[in-house]
Amino acid sequence: MNTLNNQNEINVGVDTGKTQLDIYIRPLDIYFTVENNDDGIKHTIKTPKKHPITRVTIEATGRLEHPFIMACAEANIPVVVANPEI
Repeated sequence: MNTLNNQNEINVGVDTGKTQLDIYIRPLDIYFTVENNDDGIKHTIKTPKKHPITRVTIEATGRLEHPFIMACAEANIPVVVANPEI
């Protein structure tokens, strides 16, 4: 694994809740919170599209993540769903 290339990758982490999405874009150190609804998701999708995103990682939270995942797919943003179980 080439760690120099990996450190230049732009990754987005999404923590999903019933009412909000917490977004962090690394290594750009951009973070923000939006409502977990259509408007919040649209805003969130626009922000990563401004950068060459390597991937978005979102936690699987009992289907609360599905609208966000579908929006990423429609915007051609690569998304990974992480299982929160140990």
